[in-house]
Amino acid sequence: MALVLPVLPRSGVIRATPLRSRRTRTPAAALRTSSPLSSSSVALDWVKATDAEFFQTDPRPIMLFDGVCNLCNGGVRIVRDNDRSRRIRYEALQSEAGRKLLQRSGRSPDDISSVVLVEKDRSYIKSEAVLRIMEYLDLPFPQLAFFFKIVPLFVRDFAYDNVANNRYAIFGSSESDSCEI
Repeated sequence: MALVLPVLPRSGVIRATPLRSRRTRTPAAALRTSSPLSSSSVALDWVKATDAEFFQTDPRPIMLFDGVCNLCNGGVRIVRDNDRSRRIRYEALQSEAGRKLLQRSGRSPDDISSVVLVEKDRSYIKSEAVLRIMEYLDLPFPQLAFFFKIVPLFVRDFAYDNVANNRYAIFGSSESDSCEI
């Protein structure tokens, strides 16, 4: 059994560099996902692949939501009623377009666990998506979003996850696989 001791530099002082863990936000353009449809190992750039389809003629962001969740459908109604300028588009996560936009955002096409806001250059999930959506709405929602940004992200996402994980039990789901949008 050997005892390993650190070797001190000539000055006799050990200098340690502090480790800093910081959550970085990766822009959607940097995310690459391999195509589930092709058997080759070539990575498909979902941002470039979907730009022409979703953002070429209409630059407005797209809100992705669970189309069978009553809470999500209620949220879409609130957004629609408070977005008089029609600055946000909507798409169900379960739709083919929703699946493509999930892949564009670096998420699994079957992931319906979170609301997602897809902008041309970036995607937001969970509480960040909700706050970003609020910024697009009429008063007082942008001010509320500013206020809620004071709360640390891990606290906001913890609360979001608790509601999202129990949304069917609390709010139920619609009988059909489609929503009113």
